Amino acid sequence: MTVLTIRDLTLRMAGRPLLEGASLQVDTGRKIGLVGRNGAGKSTLLRAILGEVAPDGGEIRLAARARLGHVAQEAPAGEESLLEVVLAADAERAALLAELEAGPEPGRAAEIHERLIAIRAEAAPARAAAILAGLGFDAAAQARPSREYSGGWRMRVSLARALFLEPDLLLLDEPTNHLDLEAALWLEEWLRKFSGAAIVISHDRGLLDRCVDAIAHLDQRRIALYPGNFESFLRIRTERAQQQAALNARIAAQRAHMQAFVDRFRAKATKARQAQSRLKALEKLPPIEAIVEEAPTRFAFPEPEPLPPPILQLRNGVAGYGERVVLRGLDIRLDQEDRIALLGANGNGKSTLAKLLAGRLAPLAGEMHRDRRLRVGYFAQHQADELDPAGTPLSHMAEALPRANETQHRAQLARFGLDADRAETRVASLSGGEKARLLLALTTREAPHLLILDEPTNHLDIDAREALVRALADYRGAVLLISHDPHLVELVADRLWLVADGTVRPFEGDLEDYRAHLAERARGAARPAEAPARRDERRERAEQRQNLAPLRQRLKAVEAQMAKLGEEARVIDGALSDPRLYERNKPDLIARATARRAAIAREMEALETEWLTLSEALEAA
Repeated sequence: MTVLTIRDLTLRMAGRPLLEGASLQVDTGRKIGLVGRNGAGKSTLLRAILGEVAPDGGEIRLAARARLGHVAQEAPAGEESLLEVVLAADAERAALLAELEAGPEPGRAAEIHERLIAIRAEAAPARAAAILAGLGFDAAAQARPSREYSGGWRMRVSLARALFLEPDLLLLDEPTNHLDLEAALWLEEWLRKFSGAAIVISHDRGLLDRCVDAIAHLDQRRIALYPGNFESFLRIRTERAQQQAALNARIAAQRAHMQAFVDRFRAKATKARQAQSRLKALEKLPPIEAIVEEAPTRFAFPEPEPLPPPILQLRNGVAGYGERVVLRGLDIRLDQEDRIALLGANGNGKSTLAKLLAGRLAPLAGEMHRDRRLRVGYFAQHQADELDPAGTPLSHMAEALPRANETQHRAQLARFGLDADRAETRVASLSGGEKARLLLALTTREAPHLLILDEPTNHLDIDAREALVRALADYRGAVLLISHDPHLVELVADRLWLVADGTVRPFEGDLEDYRAHLAERARGAARPAEAPARRDERRERAEQRQNLAPLRQRLKAVEAQMAKLGEEARVIDGALSDPRLYERNKPDLIARATARRAAIAREMEALETEWLTLSEALEAA
C-alpha cells in the first residue's frame, strides 16, 4: 500500500526554485532518509507534506485515513505532567475518555469501550512512559510539570508525542539534535522496530546507515531514490559518476574523430557526401552530461609540538559548583595520544568534567597537575550564542589572535572552509554550520595539545562531519569527545569513559557493548546467565588493550617520526634538485644536505622495519 505520493512537484522559496517536476512514492513500512546539500529544500519538502507550504505545481497525496506524525516546534509548557502531555497527543483516545467520564448513554458507552480496546488505550500510559524513559526522562521526571523544562528538553517531549502516535507516516527533521548519545541510540532501536513508514532528514550517518532502507537524494531540483542505506547510496553514486565519466570520454573521442574527418574533407568533392553524413551523425550524438561534483569539505587542525606524558593528571578530584558536588573520586590521566569519548545521560556531569579538564572550572578538591606548556582547545555548542552578531569571522579571529596578521587570520579560517567571502560575512548572516566552523577555527587557533569537543556536530552536515573525522584522525593531540553521534564516537574514540552515579570510570567494551548495557538497563531485568562469561571476556579485552597500549603509542610515535622525516626529505630533495644551489658554488652546503639526506634514508629504513614489526605484533594480538 502506498501511504504518500508526490508527483511532478514544484516548490519555490522566495522565487528560487527548490524542486521542479519532482516525484516520490512512499510505501507502508518503508523508511527513507532524505539527504541533499544545505538549502536544497529538504525541510521545505517536509513542510509541504504537512500542508504548511503550498506547492507551486504538481501534487502531494496522502492515503485515505493515513495518520501523519511529526515533531512540533513548540512543545506544551504548562502544569500538565510530561506523561499527560504525551498521552494527550492521541486526540481520539483523549476525546473518548472525556466522553466516557461525562456519562454517555449505555449504548454509546459500549461503543466507546470497544473503540478504546481497539486502539489499545489501556496500554497507552505504559507505552508513553517507555518512550519518555528512552528519551531520558525517569519516572520522577515524567511526573513533573512540562513548564519546568528548558526548550531542548521540551523538544524531546515533542518527539515523544510524535513517536507515541505510531502514525502511518512519520516525518522527522534532525531528530537527534536535542538528544544525548543514550537517547540517540534508543531512537535508532525504536525506528528499526517501527512498523510505519518514515521520512527522516538527518546528518547522523550512523542513523542513516542503520535505520533506513532507502535514500531520497534532493539534487538539481529533482528527487532520486536509491535502495539501501547511506553507505549503499554513496557506493551507487560513485559508480554512476565513474560510468558517466567513462561515457563522456567515449562520446568526446567520437566527436573529435568525426569532426576531424569533416574538417579535413568537407571541401573535397569526392568526400563531400561522406563529410555531410558525418555531420548528421555528429548532430545525433548524445550531449556530454556534466558531472556535478560538490567540492569536498576539508578541515585541518594545526599540529601541536609533542609533550611528555602525562599532559594532565587529576588525583582524587571533586568537581562541582559552589556547595553542589557533581563528580567525586576522579582519578584521571591524559596523554597526548589519548582519544576518549564520554558516555552517560545528560545531567550526569559530562560537561562539568569537560569544563574541569579545560580549566574553565577549578576542582573543589584533589590534586590537578598540568604540563606548564599544555594548551587546551575547548569547543561547546553554547559558545555560538557568545559570538558577536555584528562581527565577522575575520574580526573574531583578529580578536582571538591579536599578534597574528590578516593573512594568518584568513589561513586559520580557511582550514575550516571559511573562504574569503565567508570570512567577511556578518555572524548574524552565517548558517548554523558556518558558525560551528568558526567555533572550530577559534578553538584550534593556538594548535592545542588537548582538544575537548562538546557536541561539535549539531549543525554540521554529513560532509562536514566526515571532514571532522578525517581531521581528527590526522590530529596529533589528545581528544576528549562528547557527542550524540555514534558514527563519530566509533571512528574517533579509542577508549570510553562512563560518567554516571557521581563519578567517572572506564567503560570496558565498545559502543555495541554500551548499546547492550542500555538495553538491559531499560528492560530492568537481571543480566542473563551468560553475563559473567561476557564480563570476563570484556575484562580480558580491556587487559589486552592495556597491554597493547605501549605498542600502539610507539606505533603512533614511529608514524609521526616517519612523516616528519619524509617532509624533511622532500625539502632537501627540492633544494638539491634546484640548479641555483650549484650556481652559488657552496660545496659544503651541498655536502651537508647530501649527508643529511643519506642519514634520513637510513633512519627511514630503520623506522619502516620497526613499523612492520609493531604492526605485525598488534595484528597477531
